[in-house]
Amino acid sequence: MKLIQNLALKYAKFSLNRSLKSQLNLDILPHATTTPPDPDITYMLYAHIPFCHTFCPYCSFHKYAYDESIAKEYFKNLRLEMEQIHALGYKFNSMYVGGGTTLIDENELIKTLELAKRLFNIDEISCESDPSHIEPNNLRRFKGLIKRLSIGVQSFNDDILKRVGRYDKFGSSQALITKLKNAVGILPITSIDLIFNFPNQTKDMLINDINLAKSINADQITFYPLMKSNLTKAKIASSLGVSKFDNEFEFYTIIEENFKDYHKNNAWSYAKNRSNFNDEYVSSKHEYLGIGSGGFSFINGKLFINAFNLNEYNSKIQNNQSSIIASCEFKPKERIKYLFLTEIFSGFIDISKFNQTNKTNLLKTLNIELRLLSLVGAIKITDNMIESTKFGRYLWVSLMKEFYIGMDRVRAIFKDDAKIKNSSKINIMKSQI
Repeated sequence: MKLIQNLALKYAKFSLNRSLKSQLNLDILPHATTTPPDPDITYMLYAHIPFCHTFCPYCSFHKYAYDESIAKEYFKNLRLEMEQIHALGYKFNSMYVGGGTTLIDENELIKTLELAKRLFNIDEISCESDPSHIEPNNLRRFKGLIKRLSIGVQSFNDDILKRVGRYDKFGSSQALITKLKNAVGILPITSIDLIFNFPNQTKDMLINDINLAKSINADQITFYPLMKSNLTKAKIASSLGVSKFDNEFEFYTIIEENFKDYHKNNAWSYAKNRSNFNDEYVSSKHEYLGIGSGGFSFINGKLFINAFNLNEYNSKIQNNQSSIIASCEFKPKERIKYLFLTEIFSGFIDISKFNQTNKTNLLKTLNIELRLLSLVGAIKITDNMIESTKFGRYLWVSLMKEFYIGMDRVRAIFKDDAKIKNSSKINIMKSQI
């Protein structure tokens, strides 16, 4: 990486963390109400399934060990929350189901997705899965429900799989390849997710992952950089060790080179055929409402956070209360920065459309930022378009990683019931996590 690009990367990370520090001042709301919908806005519905059989050391998402009876009660309340949201007048044209392991209880998930389609006439539903829930007979049950299935593989290297506890759980590299090949084609879009820049991962190991992923013939392939937050870095070091060098930029360059023949869904996702339906909903769905324990919403410049504690979540829904327990409002310019990052992550921005949708003047509001990005070669501005360069795509990957690490701090705080109950306001970035 050139010196000026390295300096730009460091400054961009500093600037993002400074923005998060100033903006993530969360008000604790014991008796919140859900914001009514704006009839002129198209929303996405996010549903969180917080259950896993076992936990991976690099995963910081909100989750509980799976218990069938607890999960059934949770799904029942999730459907009840859908009914409550529908009564408020919300309409959605797409839905993303995240976790946790979203297919951990197929019967309950089917009932939940069927209700979502009945209530909201949703056309596009995307779900995540691990390799233990992709048997062809299971997946056929979701025909007409799930349009895009994202399968978390993470690596095809048996040593890495053993170190992170996935080898015994999901099988060897060869077993994974067989499972994935059998799954492809059952649902309209099958995507596989991998991680790069593991500690001690070599260039040859990465290229082998790339080649094996391509051989499966999945519709989409996503390569996430390893994300180390304070929640995960000790576990990652314990299971995988610590690298002497950070190969993230070099490895990302290798990935980009090897996927030149694929369409770029966004800066870390590649598709055989061009599609707007991909892994990163925040890059294409700026306004979304989250349901379920630990769900996030972003509505009209405000971030809302649902109850993390399962008992609290269940109690709120059963008593016809909003599941929201905290919120913060972004200042107008910081909101535009967030929207710019999430949209440029997909590769380009139509300036007129961005201005009309977000009621702003992008070139004026972010004048200095856009000049700097142009100067360091991250973007090109021509006529009515802002387009990412090769370096720009890596910059967005790095910044999106920093953003998600910031959200890890949110999750860490809200897992601490005592801290929440004894507070009325919390600055996430200043908290000791």
